[in-house]
Amino acid sequence: MQFTSAARLDDGVLEREFTLGEIPGTLWTPASAAPAAPAPLVLMAHNNGLPKADPRLVARARYTAARGYAVATIDAAGCGDRPRSAAEEQARADFRRAMRAGGPTDEIFESFIGPLVEKAVPDWRTTLDALLALPGVGGGPVGYSGGWTALGIRLAVAEPRIAAAGFFAGGYVPRAQREEARQVTIPLLFLLQWDDEGNPRQRALDLFDAFGSEEKTLHANLGGHTGTPRFELEDGCRFLDRHLK
Repeated sequence: MQFTSAARLDDGVLEREFTLGEIPGTLWTPASAAPAAPAPLVLMAHNNGLPKADPRLVARARYTAARGYAVATIDAAGCGDRPRSAAEEQARADFRRAMRAGGPTDEIFESFIGPLVEKAVPDWRTTLDALLALPGVGGGPVGYSGGWTALGIRLAVAEPRIAAAGFFAGGYVPRAQREEARQVTIPLLFLLQWDDEGNPRQRALDLFDAFGSEEKTLHANLGGHTGTPRFELEDGCRFLDRHLK
């Protein structure tokens, strides 16, 4: 892992850009992080290929880091500024056409989100290995927080170091991950925007029901896709505090 830039932000959080082979990422650590007192690590992913620099992700990451966590995000394969295959670009073009025409989109989503998840998981696990080797980072259970629920489900099943997860029911979850949800047993906080125009409410409720966790909490708020109340940031950190500190 090579750090390429570093900046101390107004809230005392240290923001560092890094590269790990072909993987670009960002790590935020609180001012309190030190080798003798490592900050718990939270992996934070945004939905279905959006960049790590997305303003909503950065705001969540900075808030969480200021609460005492090391927070990391990456552009996994096919995400953000990393190259996309011709098949991925074609699937995105097909999706945009279907949306404009008001046609069905589920099969198009299946055709590129499923493979995107499978390609992203190795990059995230490689990044996790490198992050936990850094002084002042980790040393205990790891959390996952982010809008890319399909990726979070796959990681929660494949990666035993992840001990708790916060998911946002705001993106398409492929059939394979809906089935895998039954294998997820870690504590969960699941956020649902009740009036999300692009994501059927009943599908989100069915997914929540499918999770195998004995401790799972659903927070539902009125409003559309980007209307999640700011207080959910605080509630999310309290959830992480219970399970990672």
